Amino acid sequence: MKIQKKLWPLIIGLAVSAGIFIGGRMSFTDTSDRLFTSNSKKDKLNRLIDYIDYEYVDEVNTDSIVDVTVNSILDNLDPHSTYIPKEDLQRVTENMKGDFVGIGVSFYTYNDTVTVIRPLEGGPSIKAGIRGGDRILMANGEPIYGKNWSNEAVVNRLKGEKGSRIKLTIYRPGEDDLMEFKIKRNDVPIKSVDAYYMLNDNLGYIKINRFAESTYNEFKDGLDELIDKGATELVLDLRDNPGGFLGIAERIADEFLEDDRLILFTKNKKGKIEKSFASSKGDFEDGQVYVLINENSASASEIIAGALQDNDKGTIVGRRSYGKGLVQREMGLGDGSAVRLTISRYYTPTGRSIQRSYSNGNQDYFDEYYRRIQNGELSNSNKIEVDDSLKFTTPGGKIVYGGGGIIPDIFVPIDMKMKNETINRIRAMGIMNYFVFEELDKNREDFKDFQRDEFISNFEVTDAVVKRFQDYVNERARYKMPFAAYKDEVKLYLKATLAEQLFGSSASVEVLNGNDNMMEMVFELVNQP
Repeated sequence: MKIQKKLWPLIIGLAVSAGIFIGGRMSFTDTSDRLFTSNSKKDKLNRLIDYIDYEYVDEVNTDSIVDVTVNSILDNLDPHSTYIPKEDLQRVTENMKGDFVGIGVSFYTYNDTVTVIRPLEGGPSIKAGIRGGDRILMANGEPIYGKNWSNEAVVNRLKGEKGSRIKLTIYRPGEDDLMEFKIKRNDVPIKSVDAYYMLNDNLGYIKINRFAESTYNEFKDGLDELIDKGATELVLDLRDNPGGFLGIAERIADEFLEDDRLILFTKNKKGKIEKSFASSKGDFEDGQVYVLINENSASASEIIAGALQDNDKGTIVGRRSYGKGLVQREMGLGDGSAVRLTISRYYTPTGRSIQRSYSNGNQDYFDEYYRRIQNGELSNSNKIEVDDSLKFTTPGGKIVYGGGGIIPDIFVPIDMKMKNETINRIRAMGIMNYFVFEELDKNREDFKDFQRDEFISNFEVTDAVVKRFQDYVNERARYKMPFAAYKDEVKLYLKATLAEQLFGSSASVEVLNGNDNMMEMVFELVNQP
């Protein structure tokens, strides 16, 4: 008992200290400078949220307040540090991972019914025999049609654990009885390589839409196949590619650069520099490469273009790229959300940063992108503004510039017939996809014997189809859209959309490339003596 009595002062002291600590955490009347705060900046935000939770006069969704707060903080950093809410994180993660678990169908809701546009290549549905035009009426005996079913609800019902099974009840036009399919859910690839094929006996083509975890393997499979078919020259199409994983871009650049060539280097806030060099693994080091870029090619796309340009490898063709030279890392925030925070800048081998300035704020940064378009630089290379203080020289003596994207070696102006306002508006509406599906659905038997290559080479969209499309658009648009001046361009996009729904994205790319001014420039360069 004597020992215990001696301990009482210590126990009481600890209890009082704990009480002060806990009280300080719970009280809403204490002062702002708190005794036990380890980080007053973090504590200030926590306290504000607590005040709102416990004391504010109305009920408030503090989760939404936190989201706004996080976004406001990031808005004061740089244009590319972003917040990913927890409800979006899975979708974003799947997109960058390169696959998801499901049954693998592209669909849209047509007359309140889930209608398959096409089964996705490499997914379970195509193996099970699902076809374009199939109507999915029930999943595991429960109806999934009707106005109450959103696309998100349908996706959630069709997705599930890898290896789990789902029974689909399907109506197939032309069949008298409903059909049942038992499908085992599995990985469904989200392709980042849209197309690869031979343009002629020696010239191959690969188009990459983003740099996901799976992109290098997709690219390498395509490159190997093209090499086997005799490709000694390659068109690498990075137009409209917004970027992705830096490491994937490095691996792809490595395929073209000789051993020990510098690909890029990064520098963080502490001045630490990390360099990335080409290895001995490149399979196209001796081949000629033409890299296609445009005003929407960004980040990892610019890494590849900059690495090749600064090493005097190949030819960069197109228009000035976006100008993003910042590196982000994704970090979880503990509640299912995440932030992509800029952690360093990257520099091309000559030492240039191609990041556009954001010193006047993020809004001005994004507006500058549109000012570029308005000043005419997409049509005239002389309109591209460069800073002579950011001039660099490659080992081969080529002059290159930093400070705002990759300026191509060969400029190709935008094709205003293909990118005119009317067509851009129609494509943005997504209405062409619906029209083509309905046209195809009415005449699906007419296309069943078409082979992919035969379709690309010989199929023609008629004037009658264009007229039906114009009527279709004008019935659904707020104002009339005359097509007379753009009939040929509309025909081409209709054919490309039809090719995608019948044969996939690769066929669509091949159709569009048949009337593309950058591709025409590549052929001119290839055929030069």
